[in-house]
Amino acid sequence: MLSARISAISSYVPDDILDNEMLSKMVETNDEWITTRVGIKERRILRKEGAGSSYMGIKALEKLMAEYSIDPASIDLLICATSNPDYRFPSTGSVIAHGAGLSNCYAYDIQAACAGFIVALQDANAYIRSGLYKRVAVVCTEKMSSMVNYQDRATCPLFGDGAGAVLVEPTEQQGVGVIDAVFHVDGRGRDHLLMEAGGSVLPASQETLDAGKHYLFQDGRNVYKNAVTDMLTSTLDVMQRNNLTADDVAYLIPHQANLRIIEAVADRAKFPMEKVLVNIQHYGNTSAATIPLCLDEFKAQLKKGDKLILTAFGAGFTWGAMYLVWDL
Repeated sequence: MLSARISAISSYVPDDILDNEMLSKMVETNDEWITTRVGIKERRILRKEGAGSSYMGIKALEKLMAEYSIDPASIDLLICATSNPDYRFPSTGSVIAHGAGLSNCYAYDIQAACAGFIVALQDANAYIRSGLYKRVAVVCTEKMSSMVNYQDRATCPLFGDGAGAVLVEPTEQQGVGVIDAVFHVDGRGRDHLLMEAGGSVLPASQETLDAGKHYLFQDGRNVYKNAVTDMLTSTLDVMQRNNLTADDVAYLIPHQANLRIIEAVADRAKFPMEKVLVNIQHYGNTSAATIPLCLDEFKAQLKKGDKLILTAFGAGFTWGAMYLVWDL
C-alpha cells in the first residue's frame, strides 16, 4: 500500500518588514503591548505593486523546484490553500501553476482558512494513496495585509504575508509520511472570524466600503478560547488514536496565530516548549502558510523518522491535527 511523504519543502516571505515600532506610528499600540499579548515582534508585508498571493506562491514553488532539481513538467497536481485569492476567479492555483511553468498540471484552490495546510496535505495524501496522482504540490500563500485594517489595533499587529510549498510523493515504505489526521468544522463560528463583505451575501458597494466591512473581523476572546480547546483536543485525539505520548513525539508544530495560544496548547498537552516549533515572532500569523513556513525554517533540525504533530484552527470554525513521520 502506498504512503504519501513530503519529499521537498520551501518557503518565501517578502523583503519588507513591518516591526512593532513601525506599527506603533500607524496605530495606537507599542512593542510591549503586542509582545505581551501575542508574542509577535515583526511581520513581512508584500508591497510590490500589482502582486497578490500568487506572486509569493510562485516564488515559494520556484525555490522548491530549484533546490530539489524538480522538473516542473513532472508535477501532476497543485493544490493551493489561501484565504486571499488573487481574484474571485480564476483560481490562484491556476495562476501559480502557469507562473511556475507547470505545463502538465491540474490546479485548484481550497479554502480552509488557517487550517489550509493540513487540509490540503490530507487531500494530497488521498490522491497519492489512491494512485490518481504521483507528484502533488501543496502551496499555501497568504497576502494577509490585503484584508487587514491598519487602524484596528486589535487585529493589525497579528498578521503578515508569506507562502510555503511542499511536494508530496508516494512511497512504499510503511510508517512514514502522513499517518493519520482528524478534522472538524463548526459553522457556528462564522460570525466570530470573517470578512463580512465582498462575497455573494453582501457584495461590494459604497456602503460596505464606508462601513469597513471589507476588512478581517475577529472576536479575539471567542477565537482564543475555541482555538486553545480545539487544537488541544484534536492533538490529543490523533495522538491517542496512534498510541502516542508527548515523549514519543519529536515536535509539535502548531499554527502560528498567537504565542499565548501555542503555549496554552503545549502546556495542556504536556509538551515542553523546547519540543514546540515557533517562529511567530518573526512572521506573525500568515494563516495557511504558518505551518509550512515553520517546517521549512526548522527543517535542518528535523531528522528522518521524527514523529511530528501538526495542528491548526481557523475561520469556519475549522480545525484539526495531523500525525506525520518526517521522511526528508
